[in-house]
Amino acid sequence: MRKDILLKHFDEQVASDLEFDVIRAMLAEKCVQPTAEARAHSLRPLNARKSIIRLLEETEELRRLRVEGAPFPSIDFEELDKELRLLEVKDSVLTESGFWRIAGASRLVNSILEVMKNCGMEAPRLNGLMKNVFPTRDIVEPIDKVFNAKGEVKDEASEELGYIREDMVSFKRSINKKFSQAMKHLLEKGWLADTREGFLNDRRVLAVQSTYKRRVKGTVLGSSNTGTITFIEPSSVVSLNHELELIKDDERKEVRKILRELTRKVRENLDLIREYNKLLVELDFVWARTSLAIELECTLPDLPKATGMKLIKAYHPLLVRANRALGVKTHPQSFELSKGGRLMVISGPNAGGKSITLKTVGLLQVMLQSGLLVPVNSASEMGLFDSILTDIGDNQSIENQLSTYSYRLGRMKHFLKVSDYKTLLLLDEFGTGSDPELGGALAEVFFEELYDRGVYGVITTHYANIKSRAAELKQALNASMLFDRETLSPQFKLEVGPPGSSFTFEVARNNGITAKLINRAKSKLDKRKVELDTLISDLQKEKNQVAKLASRQLRAEVEAEKAVIRAKKASKKSEEKTESLNKAIETHNEDVIRGRKMGKFLDNYDPSKSNKKLTAEIIKYLALEKSRQEALKKKPRKKQAEASPISTPSPAKKRPNHRIEDIKVGSTVRLRTAKERGEVLQVKGKKVTVLFGEFKTVVALEKLSFVK
Repeated sequence: MRKDILLKHFDEQVASDLEFDVIRAMLAEKCVQPTAEARAHSLRPLNARKSIIRLLEETEELRRLRVEGAPFPSIDFEELDKELRLLEVKDSVLTESGFWRIAGASRLVNSILEVMKNCGMEAPRLNGLMKNVFPTRDIVEPIDKVFNAKGEVKDEASEELGYIREDMVSFKRSINKKFSQAMKHLLEKGWLADTREGFLNDRRVLAVQSTYKRRVKGTVLGSSNTGTITFIEPSSVVSLNHELELIKDDERKEVRKILRELTRKVRENLDLIREYNKLLVELDFVWARTSLAIELECTLPDLPKATGMKLIKAYHPLLVRANRALGVKTHPQSFELSKGGRLMVISGPNAGGKSITLKTVGLLQVMLQSGLLVPVNSASEMGLFDSILTDIGDNQSIENQLSTYSYRLGRMKHFLKVSDYKTLLLLDEFGTGSDPELGGALAEVFFEELYDRGVYGVITTHYANIKSRAAELKQALNASMLFDRETLSPQFKLEVGPPGSSFTFEVARNNGITAKLINRAKSKLDKRKVELDTLISDLQKEKNQVAKLASRQLRAEVEAEKAVIRAKKASKKSEEKTESLNKAIETHNEDVIRGRKMGKFLDNYDPSKSNKKLTAEIIKYLALEKSRQEALKKKPRKKQAEASPISTPSPAKKRPNHRIEDIKVGSTVRLRTAKERGEVLQVKGKKVTVLFGEFKTVVALEKLSFVK
């Protein structure tokens, strides 16, 4: 990876702070071969837009193929680096296992190309990886002629090898016969040990009791550890074994001759084999990224050119995995940083989710710019940054004897030096580590400096002066983690708007601290400080109640709209049924009239007389009836009756301008019957999908008003 496309400012401290090192380890586990595994361990975010989009689209294409059930083969192969080096050397000979690896790679690429032939238009990025390869049997067929399914050289690989192996089988048969005769003879004499025989130096030997070893004709090849058994090769097979060794040597020479010729044939496709290996190594890494995306339920968000982000139902992937193992529900977060609000200050109680929200934003951004899909709603938008900077947790340096605050000051100095409008800055517990009043003042100055540099970022803090300053600055905004005062438990939901209370005393009470001690603590504080914190918490509680009411009203309106649709469908069905019934009655009446007419004809019919006059009347009646039926077919249907004066609408009254023509994706809207505002996610005809806080619903266009 060229250095010029890597993120400008990103270090291993950032990777550790955001737990990106854990993501890299998970990715490495899904790689098949060492090249992709090393690439996973060294993965870093990029700032080259084209490179990032290419990696993301490759992953998304393969993810879609795998999830939708396309028969894309698993990337299971062995790298061919050793084989390629040998093929580049003239007169070199590949090993049996080397041929097997090359054949496996060729078969795999041929299978991949066959799949891509049927779905190439759906995966242009993957197709681009395969531009230098093509399917061929010229590699596999010569190898298959030489090797069997076990990877062994076939007897039929050459005529000479066939003769050699026939001789080998014949000699082995003779050796086994002679050996069995010798063993039977010694067994009858009682000279053999209980084991009877064994193998030594690839030779079959007799296990003779050492007391009888001088009575046995043959070659001593060794003895047991205790010396009680002597291993002897019978004299009757010594010469045969010697001859067999010569035949084996002939076999080795012939096999090498065959492999040399096969190497020459395979070498003719050296360039293609090199491209096969290059493709499979790349697909190994794409496959690993895809497997990680499937495991973490990731997708590809929109990638606007503008800096910033709009996350919808974003999850921290490691938190989801941990909670899933514990059977605990994970709460998603929706989050936005834009020019109008690029620096967010999150406050609220400890253990309420501030840090995990901050880490979610940072980790997902690092993953995205490293070419990894992220666990968000696909309607999310994520711009790109040149730098990602973090200061999270207690990073006290023992080695350099730096305190936590000194360390954080060093990081802040670095941030002020390198940050700009393309920087994503993530600061957890901003300003802590020193005297609250003095440290808070310095933190406020740092905050203003960072704001003036145009940075985007998320800051968590308990400092009231930072919250106040964020409320005063045009492109900064406050947010809080919601807290249920009734149950004294965090809700793990982010609310943009007012700053949050730390709920210090409520949390203390929930953890068993007595009211007496809490009241003593309150008495030591500035009364205005306590009242302000109480006011903030009360406002937050009231806002939660209003949001719940608005949500209930919205749900009621949605249910009412559904009921209206059901009623219209039922009414239409009833009208159709009535119309069908009327037609049936009309047809029945006509049939009755015709039946009566034909009955009269039958009454007037006299078989003993001439019925010419009656016949003429019948023919005339039938002709008239036929003519009437044809006229009815040609006659257009009557229009439905005009609406009665009661249903006639009254003259149109002057209505307020709701500017529904301005409503589009990204617009802020509100219900005409409520003040709750929401963001438009989709406009489809007269139906609009709107996100109200965490509640997404479809609303009729005429029920909305355009805000901005």
